[in-house]
Amino acid sequence: MRRFARAGNKVIFVNSISMGLAALKNKDLLPRVARKLKSYAKLARTTSEGITVVSPAALPFFGSRASRAANRHLLTAQVGGLARSRGLTNPILWIAIPTAVEMIGRMNESLVVYQVSDKYDANTMDHSTDPETIARLHERAIDAADIIFYSGRKLLAEATRGCERSYLLEQAVDFEHWSRVGSGELEVAEEITRIPRPRMGYFGAIEPWLVDQELIKLAARARPAWQWIFIGNRSRGLEIEDLPNVHFLAPVKYNELPRYAAGFDVCVLPWETEQAFTSYGSAIKVREYLATGKPVVIAPLPEYESMRDVLRIARSREDFLRLVEDALKEQGDERARARQASVRSGTWDARAEWVSELIEEALSRKQLRNV
Repeated sequence: MRRFARAGNKVIFVNSISMGLAALKNKDLLPRVARKLKSYAKLARTTSEGITVVSPAALPFFGSRASRAANRHLLTAQVGGLARSRGLTNPILWIAIPTAVEMIGRMNESLVVYQVSDKYDANTMDHSTDPETIARLHERAIDAADIIFYSGRKLLAEATRGCERSYLLEQAVDFEHWSRVGSGELEVAEEITRIPRPRMGYFGAIEPWLVDQELIKLAARARPAWQWIFIGNRSRGLEIEDLPNVHFLAPVKYNELPRYAAGFDVCVLPWETEQAFTSYGSAIKVREYLATGKPVVIAPLPEYESMRDVLRIARSREDFLRLVEDALKEQGDERARARQASVRSGTWDARAEWVSELIEEALSRKQLRNV
């Protein structure tokens, strides 16, 4: 969306309306409600690229027809009013969550794009909405969309509807932003330098169901000298918080993250991939890790099997430790150059140009049909 805005397009980015309220037993229920209320207070802001970012108020209930109807009216009034004030007529409606299907047909849109980035009905951790309801909303979005993008190969391979309108939209990377890490020109963030080496680094969501805590516990026992660094929003309920060689740092602004990654010895993705939901992941951070040139060890994700020549992919917890040990012994820069080369051409600029062409073609087809 930043690329589209820089090209002169008017962009309104609507922050997630969620897929429902978290279960009452979820330890993060109240903090999440507080964060959402805080975002409502901001309503809309404008980024340096000219993107209008809006956090509309919506009911966190999608299981009943009445609540979905209420949200249709709420969102149409807020987002539609904002679009009119920004001069948007017949916009392209791009949705990336099944619950946003209620907006289709409400914006007088010229085209509908549905981006599928997760196995939505397998996510039973973040909300209490019935998976069958999510699946039905997802199917409605598939049937209504002019273009369907899947962010992962496994998601696309299992698609059974709208295949003739479906495309793989791979994750990309700000290569220049991340390749500075391997240049040696960045000063390592002080918070990292205070932690002894060797350092295994991760940034992103830190959820009890996402991070393989048994792996980290095993590493703490078997390799007590290794330091595990987690940077990002941390949910409650983690069992590894008190381990002496595990360090949690607060979220860091994107522009500053390379200074933190510069202090990693190995970039890691210690995900619990036996979770059905997680196994469909296409974590952007893996490409960012590769762009740094640092060694990368990840849990097995179908999305990255094709890149196993530049990634160390662990098939078990013991294998993960073995591969980290191997990465720490790596010498020379030949493999670092190969890692960077593997993602050098996969930039967001290239993705935006390709998507723009697909949108132009779809708009032309619709215009011809309406003549």
